Amino acid sequence: MAQQHLDPPTDPTAGISQRLSAPPAPALVRGERPGPGGTALGDALADYLRAQATEFLRSLRHHRENGAGGGSAVRGEPKAGEPGQGGPEEPGDAALALRRSARRISGTLHTFRPLLDAEWSEGIRPELAWLSGTLAREHAYSARLERLLTALHRLSGSTVFPAQTAGAAADGSGPGPRTQSAVQERGNLTVGAAKAGALLERQLTLARTRAHSAALGALGSSRFHAVADSVAVLASEVPLTPAAAGTDLCPLAAAAEERLSDAVSALPLITAGHPYNAEALIHGLSPDPAPHPQDGPWHQVRLLLRLHRYAREVLHGEEEAVDVRLLAAGGALNRHRDASEAAAAAASAARTPRIAPATAYALGVLHADQRHEVEAARFAFQQAWQRQTVGAP
Repeated sequence: MAQQHLDPPTDPTAGISQRLSAPPAPALVRGERPGPGGTALGDALADYLRAQATEFLRSLRHHRENGAGGGSAVRGEPKAGEPGQGGPEEPGDAALALRRSARRISGTLHTFRPLLDAEWSEGIRPELAWLSGTLAREHAYSARLERLLTALHRLSGSTVFPAQTAGAAADGSGPGPRTQSAVQERGNLTVGAAKAGALLERQLTLARTRAHSAALGALGSSRFHAVADSVAVLASEVPLTPAAAGTDLCPLAAAAEERLSDAVSALPLITAGHPYNAEALIHGLSPDPAPHPQDGPWHQVRLLLRLHRYAREVLHGEEEAVDVRLLAAGGALNRHRDASEAAAAAASAARTPRIAPATAYALGVLHADQRHEVEAARFAFQQAWQRQTVGAP
């Protein structure tokens, strides 16, 4: 489906270009005093927020210069095979960096909110979450469609079609009696897989187009202008409370880690060690389109894990805070989220009125496959989380 990429009605970077070219002033933090421990005092928090705000504004400028006039202006990352994939100033990379900085600022404000001006923090944090979510939807729909079509291709065995099987049986080279039933079942799936793929492509492409339009509208709105201006101010002046300068950051970071540990301990990790979860399949194919009840706690752990990682970055810096165990656990939870949403999309497509039985059958098999991917991701998280972190001497 062809898309029109229109410029936002106004320039989101208007009024802040001068602030982008000037480095942030290091001594404009309210209530900040020099202290002996950089990671234990408010200056570490202020430095981190200023760095993320500066990265936000830099990404916004690159996005405006390279993406607003054409191409995918809000895509999370370029598709494979597109020119310039991976370039530091490609439109998709700029939008990805924009979302990354917005998430980090919002998460840091949440974890260390006692040290920041309450009114300002509670005002900007929901706006950053709105911006990050709006920019992420188009890429999410695109990745979901690719995931489902790839799974359909794998499940249907599109390299072997029923006509080819019949021709092989005629010359005596076909499958034996013991494998004929399996081939017939695969052939039935192949018949419905094409129509199921076309149905998913129509639904998810429409959703992606609407998300693209919504993101373009958001980037040209006064609401986004207010967010960009607040972040531009944050790049030079962090609204810390007067008591934040001498406050130890470690207890707040430890509280974030404790919330994560409590949430993980409430997960059914024993169930995650089993290869089959019939209850998940039964609920997913029910007529109720509500979110899967088993997935909510896992999604919450994913968010808490992200907050814990951001708190570690504040204390130790982004490079030194890298933990292989946390990265593996976070990757498993990301796969869990993707498979869960893909399964929900397949179940939603299966509820489309008046579809052929073969199409509904293919969508049911696709849904079951994605729910198995959910279980595999949970098992991978269990293995990663229970792995002990080995520190270098």
